[in-house]
Amino acid sequence: MSIEPESTPTHSSSTDGLVPPLAEAAPPVLPGAPPPPTHEAVEAAHEMTASQEASPAAERVASEPVPEQSDVETEIDEPEVDVPFAAPLEMIDESVSDEDLKFDWYILKVQVNREDSIKDALWRRVKMNGLERYFKEIIVPTEDVVEFTKTGKRRVVKRKLYPGYILINLAVTDESWFVVRETSGIGDFTGSAGKPTPMEPKDVERILRSSKVLPEEEGADLKTAIPFKTGDRVRVKEGYFQNFEGDVHAIDQAHGRVTVMINIFGRATPVEIEHWQIEAV
Repeated sequence: MSIEPESTPTHSSSTDGLVPPLAEAAPPVLPGAPPPPTHEAVEAAHEMTASQEASPAAERVASEPVPEQSDVETEIDEPEVDVPFAAPLEMIDESVSDEDLKFDWYILKVQVNREDSIKDALWRRVKMNGLERYFKEIIVPTEDVVEFTKTGKRRVVKRKLYPGYILINLAVTDESWFVVRETSGIGDFTGSAGKPTPMEPKDVERILRSSKVLPEEEGADLKTAIPFKTGDRVRVKEGYFQNFEGDVHAIDQAHGRVTVMINIFGRATPVEIEHWQIEAV
């Protein structure tokens, strides 16, 4: 007995008699459940998810509030620079020509044993402030003197004429006086109540000649550095009158000799001795 297959029902077409493709079977719908989403809704949801994953940073930036321009403060860290002191431009009076400036020599009180370093510091301050036109010279007054070592060897050295003072040749203005007074180590100008008083020309010439700023006078002998003065009690430490004591009667700076009154046979006798042959008692 043969079994014939059941015939498959066909769907008739209203147009050409072609059979359309079978539609996908829809998922079963449970009783009371909401209807499934349509195909178009599913595709739209997929596209939205893909765009959010591709640009999360843009979404965050877009979601943050943008501050107003007035609330934004820009701070720029600039390196600290040690700017030297400079007088304001309005303090420098350029109305007076160089030919009309009046220059004189003055004495400045300074710290003792710092004369040379204070001189250099003042020159640096003058140059930093651009005030060279008001200053000509700054010197530490010295003189050449002869010294003798313990072995009697002669040598020429420089000795400060006025410890604690320097000489300055400048035109006194508000600017130049301010720079001088503000330099560390400088006390004041000599004069009444701190008012600058120019030096006498003859004193300036004598000091400048001693300091070799001006040529020395012909026939001028070097002085000898003698650490004694008239009336000092001294003892002869070598020579014919060794161990004798006496008082200084006179000092010869040019030749380095000292006249000492020594008691010889009960009488005070002047004896001329080299200054390095005696010592203070």
